[in-house]
Amino acid sequence: MNLTLKVWRQKNSQTPGKFVTYKAEEISPDMSFLEMLDVVNEKLVKTQEDPIQFDHDCREGICGMCSLMINGEPHGPKRATTTCQLHMRSFNDGETIVIEPWRAAAFPVVKDLAVDRGAFDRIQQAGGYVSVGTGGVPDANEILIPKTIADEAFNSATCIGCGACVAACKNASAMLFVSAKVSQYAMLPQGQTERYERAKAMVSQMDDEGFGSCTNTYACEAQCPKEIKVTNIARMNREYFNAEFIKG
Repeated sequence: MNLTLKVWRQKNSQTPGKFVTYKAEEISPDMSFLEMLDVVNEKLVKTQEDPIQFDHDCREGICGMCSLMINGEPHGPKRATTTCQLHMRSFNDGETIVIEPWRAAAFPVVKDLAVDRGAFDRIQQAGGYVSVGTGGVPDANEILIPKTIADEAFNSATCIGCGACVAACKNASAMLFVSAKVSQYAMLPQGQTERYERAKAMVSQMDDEGFGSCTNTYACEAQCPKEIKVTNIARMNREYFNAEFIKG
């Protein structure tokens, strides 16, 4: 496959960026998207050009680092797929691919396609830890949890914090991410002690980070590689309402 790439190049968040065109030639359709970028970077290094900076780590769809906007869609055209698990056979020979970083004020550009998602870390840190003594691993089996609740909590916990929900939202809202993190604790016995304080603290930190508001367009759910449901947002709103107006 031979492709044309229009890649966003930007030195840092204080410097204006621009699209630069590159040729990706002799690309195997079985390569992942990141492997294709590796090939392009190898050629740039050989010609003593600055390689394209992009985030990656596990390349197994687990860590959420591979945050790229591809042809206007977070993680590219395939649903429930991270960039590192997107293969070049999803594109056509001769196609032009536009590659950008996440676009959000709360995610400043570090360089090129890499952004600082430290805001997500600070939101999670605001939630704190579970302080209740949970005992050893065998003790967990002594607390009976209905399977429907356990499954829902697990599904919420599968959020990898990639930021695709923020990138997809016209308001750059982080509600899907925050609600998933609130939900995974709110539904389990171990998370009951601080459930309301946790929701209040995480929502407050989210607002402080400068994320936008949710207007229920469902773009976040549609683009989430782990298919986190917007029902979590309703749950988080209830948790926050209880924390603010009932529990004080």
